[in-house]
Amino acid sequence: MENGKSRLQRAQDDVEEVKVIMLDNLNKADERGDKLNDLEGRADELLEKSKTFEKKANQVKQKKRWENKKMKLVFIGVGVVAALIIIGLIIFAIVDGTGGE
Repeated sequence: MENGKSRLQRAQDDVEEVKVIMLDNLNKADERGDKLNDLEGRADELLEKSKTFEKKANQVKQKKRWENKKMKLVFIGVGVVAALIIIGLIIFAIVDGTGGE
C-alpha cells in the first residue's frame, strides 16, 4: 500500500506543480492584457494628438502661404511704382531736353 500511497503523493505533487504553473500563466496573461489595454490607450491618445498636429500644421501652412502672397504683392507694387517713377523721369528728361531747345 505504501507504493500506492507514494504514487498518489507523486500525482498530487505533480498536480500541485501544474496548478502553480497554470496560476503563473494566468497571472502573466492578465498582465499582458493590462499592458495591451495600456498600449491601446496610448495609441488612441497618440492618434488624437497627431490629428491635432495635422490640423495646426495645415493652419500654419495656410497662414504662411497668405503671408507669402502678401509679400509678393508688396514687392510687385513697389516694382510697379519704381518703374512708373523711372518712366516718369525718362519722359520728363525727354520733354525737358526737347523743350529747352
